[in-house]
Amino acid sequence: MTRPGGTWQNWARSTHVRPVRVERPRTPEGVQRAVQAAVALNLPIKAVGAGHSFTGIAVAPGVLLELDDLQGLVSVNTDKSTVTLLAGTRLYRIPRMLAPHGLAMENLGDIDRQSIAGAISTGTHGTGARFGGIATQVVGATLVTADGEFLRVSDTENADLLPAVALGLGALGILVEVTLQCVPAFVMHAIDEPVPLEEVLTTLDERVAASDHFEFYWFPHTDVALTKRQTRLPESAPRKPLPAVGRWIDETLLSNGVYRAVCAAGQIIPAVTPPFSRLAVKLTGDREYTDRSHSVLTQSRNVRFREMEYAFPAENVVPAFREIQALIAQRGWKIEFPIEVRFAASDDLWLSTAHGRASGYIAVHRYWRADPTAYFEAVEKICLEYGGRPHWGKLHTLDAEQLRERYPRFGDFVALRDRLDPARRFANRHLERILGE
Repeated sequence: MTRPGGTWQNWARSTHVRPVRVERPRTPEGVQRAVQAAVALNLPIKAVGAGHSFTGIAVAPGVLLELDDLQGLVSVNTDKSTVTLLAGTRLYRIPRMLAPHGLAMENLGDIDRQSIAGAISTGTHGTGARFGGIATQVVGATLVTADGEFLRVSDTENADLLPAVALGLGALGILVEVTLQCVPAFVMHAIDEPVPLEEVLTTLDERVAASDHFEFYWFPHTDVALTKRQTRLPESAPRKPLPAVGRWIDETLLSNGVYRAVCAAGQIIPAVTPPFSRLAVKLTGDREYTDRSHSVLTQSRNVRFREMEYAFPAENVVPAFREIQALIAQRGWKIEFPIEVRFAASDDLWLSTAHGRASGYIAVHRYWRADPTAYFEAVEKICLEYGGRPHWGKLHTLDAEQLRERYPRFGDFVALRDRLDPARRFANRHLERILGE
């Protein structure tokens, strides 16, 4: 929570701002009043959820709307399996809200600390070649536009705007409600398994096609891929969750506690990074279990980091990955965080990284106290050569002119922004860079 006169900073500590005013609305009408007041004072206004974006997309130099109190379930349509949530609702709270109705979200990313509005607005996604990002689950939304009025978008109201509003970068208005298309609750059978990296790369297409959800992590300085494959099962399938003690050792003690200490040590003595990476692939990533969908899809990550992620045509993932692998070796960098590779189905959202093409994703990370600039810029150059599109919530250097070339509906989105927010009430420096002034 940001105190009046205080400084807001995001989770990754990569950006911060001291807003002129801080407001914490509890209702959609409270958001509406805040927008109307900001317009009257000629102040820009931005909403913030959990602050999990690595960029300055939510930075609010004028009025900062913290949506911590705008959470909860608004309504459920059991006939259509849809739910409407207040925009600030955190992802990790949603499964408990859906459970009494026998519903679940179709897919999730691997972190669930974000607000639903923040997750969809930045294109947060999970993995699974037959499944889209979280924004593809949006079938309706209500936002407050720059004129201080509610704009409702659904299959019966302003339906033509849904592909823009569902992934709107916070540039079209302040989301106050989001309606999701859910699916019957399900469980997942998960197998986490270390596999030789070269074997994974040469059989990647087959592995992606054979599982409902497939991804892998590669620690630089090793020759092993930590693969994760998951199969969706009916809710009635027997559950065999990970033992509590084993999960605590794997995910809390090793993956967060010990890992944090090694990352910190690596900033002082870089030589500790390669041997620890080799040890990490021996101690983790080898388990099998069956549990509720959200428990399998998400994981706890407490070690702070910075991240850049690019989406490619799926067929470009392997050649791009190999070039990044070679780059790290050539530069002699001691990279402490693994590279993550995931997949998603094509969709029709105007600013989706998977717009019009089946996509694969490569994400690179650095510990938050390390300077990621040289690594990220060199990797970004490779990503652009292979047709990459940057994740909107993660670090990149592209501007509006460059992004226009990569998104067929970019011009349509900017035109809608001109219509809904001509005075740029919801703008900040980051949006000016990526969308233009």
